Amino acid sequence: MQEITAIELKRMKDAGENFQLIDVREEHEFEICQIGGELIPMAEVMNNIEKISKDKKVVVHCRSGKRSAAVIQALQSQHGFNNLYNLKGGILAWADEVDTTMPKY
Repeated sequence: MQEITAIELKRMKDAGENFQLIDVREEHEFEICQIGGELIPMAEVMNNIEKISKDKKVVVHCRSGKRSAAVIQALQSQHGFNNLYNLKGGILAWADEVDTTMPKY
């Protein structure tokens, strides 16, 4: 599975790269903190395949990286995606490495 670090994601955002960021956490988690991704909770991803780009880099994240990894594996095996990147360590890594003021839960 392809992964990206929080620092690499920050560089991509700062450079204005064309990519999609998807947050697969639950809405109550999204309300605590978020990094600008589109919220598609894990349980709803398979019903929202059309919202996920197949022609540009897509970074998927959750709290720690486990749920997003499971989502990526399912999308790759069931729908043939090959442009997905897991945010290593999830939003917790972002809070530790990029924005230390971000609340953690």
